[in-house]
Amino acid sequence: MAQRNVKEARAGAAGEGNGPHAGAATGTRASKHLELPQYETVALMLQGGGALGAYQAGVYQGLHEAGVLPNWIAGISIGALNTAIIAGNAPEHRIERLREFWETICQPAFGPPLPPFVEHAFFNSTDAVRKAFTAMQAVGAIVDGQKGFFVPRFPPPLPTVSGPPQLASYYDTAPLKATLEQLCDFDRINSGETRVSIGAVNVGTGNFAYFDNSHPGTTLKAEHFMASGALPPGFGAVEIDGQYYWDGGLMSNTPLNQVAQTTPRRDTLAFQVDLWSAIGPVPDNITDVQGRVKDIQYSSRTRMVTDMMQRTQRFRHVLRELLDRVAPEHRDDPWCKLAEELSCSKRYNVIHLIYRNKEYEGHYKDYQFGLSTMHEHWQSGLDDIRASLAQPGWLDMPDNDSGFVTHDIHRDTR
Repeated sequence: MAQRNVKEARAGAAGEGNGPHAGAATGTRASKHLELPQYETVALMLQGGGALGAYQAGVYQGLHEAGVLPNWIAGISIGALNTAIIAGNAPEHRIERLREFWETICQPAFGPPLPPFVEHAFFNSTDAVRKAFTAMQAVGAIVDGQKGFFVPRFPPPLPTVSGPPQLASYYDTAPLKATLEQLCDFDRINSGETRVSIGAVNVGTGNFAYFDNSHPGTTLKAEHFMASGALPPGFGAVEIDGQYYWDGGLMSNTPLNQVAQTTPRRDTLAFQVDLWSAIGPVPDNITDVQGRVKDIQYSSRTRMVTDMMQRTQRFRHVLRELLDRVAPEHRDDPWCKLAEELSCSKRYNVIHLIYRNKEYEGHYKDYQFGLSTMHEHWQSGLDDIRASLAQPGWLDMPDNDSGFVTHDIHRDTR
């Protein structure tokens, strides 16, 4: 059920502690809770974006502080991995487990990490030093892999030598399977306590697929979440029930449509967390061109999707109003019955949170897993959700003629 009977307050209210290390054992600060309208679904939708996914952990921390517990979490790629950590733990342990996950995978796979004070010194030095340092960390991810996540295959695959599909990649993600099984309770995920949907692409058919714990006969395992993040050629396809799957971001990098178009429709408050911004500067060098291509490719045109959904929902609302004005003796008309099926009076409120690029970041930002960078991403997500929840009226049930509203802290408060 949606969040109910909690004390009203604003998430931006005063309190101590910020970022992934803040607060007590759960990593949260003391905070009053929000009182939400009677939404039937409170959804958290997590886009793919590799190392940028720490931003989503910060967003979840802010929701947790405010007492907003999603009853549906949908993710793709790194969003699917965050989904596993959140849904696979009791609410009081989720921030702690997210922190453990991110602080694990942001260490080199081989050898000790830099002492924290050394990393902090490099990261907080001049812009030139920071750019060089983060670029070096990205190279380290390519050469050595990341702890508890992926390691290079040795020997590396030869371009024309055939073998099992899951081995046709440059990296082995067996460490990720062990990490997920250590940090997630899959019995809890499959209990249906929270609805979970994760997107992947069927390599053989080219079709997009959602693995959903609400579907009869579906039992989610670590492999389902790994399939959602199996971006080729870095990561190999993951076999599930005799079929092979790649990263869902190859086709659609946001689960927004999955949540909004599911029937039967329900009054929904959705937090859409994107890691790639469609809006950005025109690049003037080859390095920046590579980064901008990723932004455009993986942003999934979320705002275009929400605009289209708003128009569609408006048509459904108008149809519902017209039907209410049809005389009862005509309601058995076949056209009225069809209109009844197509109409809808449900309402949707989408709170959009988009990670904003930092000046020092290059085209490698999605595989630059430095601890200091992770902490900054986390803090950005926490700041954005706190600011969003503090906006008057943003969580209200839509009352316009479309029954659909969107809010974006970077757009609506400029």
